[in-house]
Amino acid sequence: MRTICLYFEIHQIIHLKRYRFFDIGNDHYYYDDYANETGMNEVAERSYIPALSTLIEMAKNSGGAFKVALSISGVALEQLEIHAPAVIDLLHQLNDTGCCEFLCEPYSHGLSSLANEECFREEVLRQRDKMKQMFGKEPKVFRNSSLIYSDEIGGLVASMGFKGMLTEGAKHALGWKSPHYVYHCNQAPSLKLLLRDFKLSDDISLRFSNSDWAEYPLFADKYINWIDALPQEEQVVNIFMELSALGMSQPLSSNILEFLKALPECAKAKGITFSTPTEIVTKLKSVSQLDVAYPMSWVDEERDTSCWLGNVMQREAFNKLYSVAERVHLSDDRRIKQDWDYLQASNNFRFMTTKNNGMWLNRGIYDSPYDAFTNYMNILADFIKRVDSLYPSDVDSEELNSLLTTIKNQGDEITELEKEVEKLQAKVAKEAAKKTTAKKQTAAATKEPVAKAATKKAATKPAEPKKSGGRAKKVAAKKEE
Repeated sequence: MRTICLYFEIHQIIHLKRYRFFDIGNDHYYYDDYANETGMNEVAERSYIPALSTLIEMAKNSGGAFKVALSISGVALEQLEIHAPAVIDLLHQLNDTGCCEFLCEPYSHGLSSLANEECFREEVLRQRDKMKQMFGKEPKVFRNSSLIYSDEIGGLVASMGFKGMLTEGAKHALGWKSPHYVYHCNQAPSLKLLLRDFKLSDDISLRFSNSDWAEYPLFADKYINWIDALPQEEQVVNIFMELSALGMSQPLSSNILEFLKALPECAKAKGITFSTPTEIVTKLKSVSQLDVAYPMSWVDEERDTSCWLGNVMQREAFNKLYSVAERVHLSDDRRIKQDWDYLQASNNFRFMTTKNNGMWLNRGIYDSPYDAFTNYMNILADFIKRVDSLYPSDVDSEELNSLLTTIKNQGDEITELEKEVEKLQAKVAKEAAKKTTAKKQTAAATKEPVAKAATKKAATKPAEPKKSGGRAKKVAAKKEE
């Protein structure tokens, strides 16, 4: 039976403020609070709230037949909690329907998977804990920032215990193969891969309201007919997009939400179901490994990482940022940690692109990619100064690596000791329970003979003689004589 895997991503840009050269060393706050608040409120009102309300309605009306998946970056969650708590409430309501699976992704929505394994692992595990805390279930499927994937990244994701991963069905990686099957990582066969059908996804997220599009207007029955017309053996259709496409990229006036509401009924008429990523990777077997030597993504026509690292400025900023990764990893300063998350966000490098992809790019406060580079590097200079004040740059790499190794070993030792403590506590509790049970049994055994002895004594005690009424009269009469 053919099934649709529908997935939406939630991420929100953290806007940096205009930061001058003379601010370096004097101003340690880098963000445009007004732009962050107004931007979050706008996308919440125009997209997130109506879109999530629609998904909740679809889940309730379907009787459990409609399924959807979502992932949320950690920085987006922080902004939602501050500026749009109503969205958090809707996410919990959607979770309560039992028809939504929440996936894991990097906390910062950054590019650490391309730079530093330890940074990547730390922020993924931190985000996994955050999702479990919020929604009550530990994510089993992973989604990297912008669906970035390579063989090496897949192996790393599998080592963290994930069973599945979403990525792009890029032609240069698939070749003649179809994205409508389950594949697996060539370095870790246990990690199953779900590949995005970029045409069917972009028909909704990019082209739906375009009146110049040959298929305009697009109705739900036509869309489902396209899926139904696929070869019978192609059983999985992965439709992945940003949630902001519903309301921002495609305005609500285009009836995008009415189109979405009609999909489950049209799919049911054709015998097509909806499934979550975990359901698919659990039930279906992989048909083949996927070989991806170089990282791919879902961005631009090239489907690679050139939109973030395609020019000299981007690579300079990227390398400069991750040059202090090990020192940041050592830090316990909360401000340093938060700034690190925000400065890693991929959009900071996206603003520096010089690519002409035929689409307009909103650069926010920046007039050009060079302006974006200058502003970011000024902020980065101040950030690195703060990091160096905690862990001086004159500490050579060998000494730092030795320190990191010591800390890691101590952490592993603490973990093992905590396990031993848990075992001893369990053993003590078990022994205490045994002693309590033994005391109760001894007390019960002691009470029983005492009770029996009392009963026996009562049974053998001689009865008092009864006084005769006639004899008493005779004695009284004798006394009178």
